[in-house]
Amino acid sequence: MFKKKKKKAIYDKENQIPILKCSICNGEQVAGFKDIHTGKFQEVMLIRNQKDLDSFKELYGVESVGKAY
Repeated sequence: MFKKKKKKAIYDKENQIPILKCSICNGEQVAGFKDIHTGKFQEVMLIRNQKDLDSFKELYGVESVGKAY
């Protein structure tokens, strides 16, 4: 059997940066992209553990993700 190739999702690399939006109160983390011009945050997925973060990085081809509180 053939392995299914995962398609890489794309985002606007010129105008958006990948970040984790972290809640100080309950520790919830949401991965997404922040527009560098407007500051608007686009949620992509909830991060519950390291495996979720790794899959987000792999899906979008991102090496590092900053944090915002």
